[in-house]
Amino acid sequence: MSRKSTTTDPELAQRLSRRGMLGVAAGATAAALVGAAAPTAAAAPADSAAAGKGRGRPVLPPGRLGIQLYSLRDKVSSVGFAPVFAELEKYGYDEIEFAGYTQGAAGAITLAQLKRLARDHGLNPIGSHVGYYDDNNPNAYTFAQNLTKVLDDAEALGLKHIGTASGPFRYGTTVDAWKRAAEDFNTYGEAARKRGMKFYQHNHAEEFSFATDKPKVRLYDVLLAETDPDFVYLEMDIYWAFSAQFRFGERVDGTPAPFHPLDYVLKQPHRYPLFHVKDGIRDETTRDGYRMTDVGDGDIDYKKFLSKVTSRTHQGKRYHHWQTEHDNPVESYAFARKSSEHLHSLRGRCGD
Repeated sequence: MSRKSTTTDPELAQRLSRRGMLGVAAGATAAALVGAAAPTAAAAPADSAAAGKGRGRPVLPPGRLGIQLYSLRDKVSSVGFAPVFAELEKYGYDEIEFAGYTQGAAGAITLAQLKRLARDHGLNPIGSHVGYYDDNNPNAYTFAQNLTKVLDDAEALGLKHIGTASGPFRYGTTVDAWKRAAEDFNTYGEAARKRGMKFYQHNHAEEFSFATDKPKVRLYDVLLAETDPDFVYLEMDIYWAFSAQFRFGERVDGTPAPFHPLDYVLKQPHRYPLFHVKDGIRDETTRDGYRMTDVGDGDIDYKKFLSKVTSRTHQGKRYHHWQTEHDNPVESYAFARKSSEHLHSLRGRCGD
């Protein structure tokens, strides 16, 4: 695979250059490692886009496509990290986001080995999900119980972001409860910043629900208002945000409370360095309003979403990272391949 970039980031330029030289070899290596377990590889994403997906500038920024490894937990646990990383390199991924550093992989692996393995396959470890709290276990591997250890490990992996997919429900669902959770997040964020990292919180739908003591107040708005923007960042899971739009578009009393996930990002784009790109088929008969599917097979307009967000810059720099994800894919390698192909195929007008 070959992708050209005009980036001035030396590390990014090196990764893209290496990807262009080693794409074919990586495909052969992956096939040898995983054998029949791997799906048949399609043409490289850039080639498929050029072949029949229309003209225009790529919507996906070069070097910023990642995947949440939770989506591939079945492969990691059965064949290990090395074959999985080889497949991701072949599919055109640039980055990975961890959800634990073993995921049941056979055989012990150190953080140094894991970091080196990722780099050997041209994959940049961009972030990791860690639990927020477990107040019943003082030794739990969470921010609340073991902040120093969590940050030590993230630093050893060279992560630029370290976060949690836990909702801020530690103290309840009142406004004051979320203010207390925001204080926790500010503490973690300040500690992460001292290490050169950004602390972030990944949403599900429930973060957009309303406070039980003040039913006109959306809890997500409390989180944004009470966390320090210099210390606390957000990873928007786009699927769950659209689900929340469906579920919490009205207050408990039935009065309208519409919102659009994109508006949150465009209002404070610097607070959203990471995104989960997760697709869904619209189905209003379900609780969530969508049925999760592979990226590109659903009804969420990712061309519009990416175009709007990536048109924004911060101090002249593009800084958003896009992680594909599916909670329970039918076939995880097929999901990873199809999602990469789709996102690389998206084209926008030059004036977008």
